[in-house]
Amino acid sequence: MRIAKTIAEVRSFVAELRAERSGTASGSIVGFVPTMGYLHEGHASLLRRSRQESGISVLSIFVNPIQFGPNEDLDRYPRSEEADLKLAEREGVDVVFLPSVTEMYPEERRTTVTVTGVTERLCGASRPGHFDGVATVVSKLFNIVKPDQAFFGAKDAQQVAVLQKMVNDLNMDIEIIPCPIVREEDGLALSSRNVYLSEEQRREALVLSRSLRTASLRIESDAAVTPELIMAEVTTAIQESPLAEIDYVDLLTFPNLEPLDEQDGFTKLRASEGSIILALAVKFGSTRLIDNTIMKLKEVPLHV
Repeated sequence: MRIAKTIAEVRSFVAELRAERSGTASGSIVGFVPTMGYLHEGHASLLRRSRQESGISVLSIFVNPIQFGPNEDLDRYPRSEEADLKLAEREGVDVVFLPSVTEMYPEERRTTVTVTGVTERLCGASRPGHFDGVATVVSKLFNIVKPDQAFFGAKDAQQVAVLQKMVNDLNMDIEIIPCPIVREEDGLALSSRNVYLSEEQRREALVLSRSLRTASLRIESDAAVTPELIMAEVTTAIQESPLAEIDYVDLLTFPNLEPLDEQDGFTKLRASEGSIILALAVKFGSTRLIDNTIMKLKEVPLHV
């Protein structure tokens, strides 16, 4: 496993590996997993997927300052470089890119990548500027690493939608591959921020996956249920936790992230087998957690 701390090094390492492995069908295909570190099993699942589908596996670890707001947790965001490198080696990563802030932003930044539409709701509404920071750093990383495929976890589903839109609109020759949410045995979605939760907050946070699971079953089985009713039930379930502070609960089309028609509800989407996302963000103390479920709708027989 090679460790690159400069843009020149990572470009050189990737070019060398492409040349070395160009003789096999997938040997010169570069798979890329951009992260902010403090790696867990969710990241490991992305690295395994990259290893399965690509001949060259590249991981980046960079806590990107421009996607954090002024009152967010940049300074206390967890970091664990030694453990991250051990996990990367275990998962067969070929190149780890570990740039500094000055390497990525060596001078005053005058260019920002902005994606509109899909950034206006969910985390985009409650974290102004966040997705400008995400789109900007990911476009830089794509230009540096030049991957063929990039793997992202579906827990950050809005991020996936934003980056897919960016890639399509800018004609980037990169395939964005969303990967399933990885959860603890009790249902809590894995997140680097889970380390901040107290034992009590950790127990209470299970209301997120429980409410999503209950709502999914209701949507799948009840032809008469409405989006408004689903959101109200999820909100009520979360509010039963005394430690939970809701940022948002929303139900939108996916991947366009548009509100459902108030009059039509789920009807047209069921008929066309369209997809929806039920997404939420909830704070437990100072820790903000996100979770979601994405569903492809189908017609539900009416019970007579």
